[in-house]
Amino acid sequence: MEIKDAQEKIKEFDIARGWKNNWNIKDLLLNITEEGGEFWNLIKWIDDEKQRKVVGEHKDEVSDYVGDTMFLLLKIANQAGINSEKALQNTLDEYEKRMPSGVMKKVGHANKLAGGHDDKTAI
Repeated sequence: MEIKDAQEKIKEFDIARGWKNNWNIKDLLLNITEEGGEFWNLIKWIDDEKQRKVVGEHKDEVSDYVGDTMFLLLKIANQAGINSEKALQNTLDEYEKRMPSGVMKKVGHANKLAGGHDDKTAI
């Protein structure tokens, strides 16, 4: 499913339930935080290798976290009048400039405080 189609489907879902004008972005953001916390509980305090193993063993649960979070983000996009496809493309374009692949392959991450690279002046 295309992102724009998913966003429209969520809009239709809300309209069908009388939620079209049910504005409460704060609670949706809190719900995203909750989903992130539930996912974090699955993998917290374990190293990268063990995280990959746990995620692999709990694919259905991880899929639920991803789906719930995407639903909530697209719902926020609808409420705020944001074209989520365009927003994502803009972010990817910005990241391409800030974190060029050649540099990132050398440093491995974007945390400048830990020796990474993130050139925010490039945008």
